[in-house]
Amino acid sequence: MSYNELRHFADSYGLAAMLLVYLTFVAWAFRPGARRRNEQAATMIFAEDETPQAGEGDKTHG
Repeated sequence: MSYNELRHFADSYGLAAMLLVYLTFVAWAFRPGARRRNEQAATMIFAEDETPQAGEGDKTHG
């Protein structure tokens, strides 16, 4: 195989393969069974911390 043949293959079939992978990932994220997991991931940063906030009795800084 020459360089031009490989380049043509990557331009056509490589693009199609990347598009297929992208559409698979998008479909996987929006499938009905993923709703609970996606909501959990979206609200994870708001989970209650065990560490006190700055200025609320934090005596470790001197």
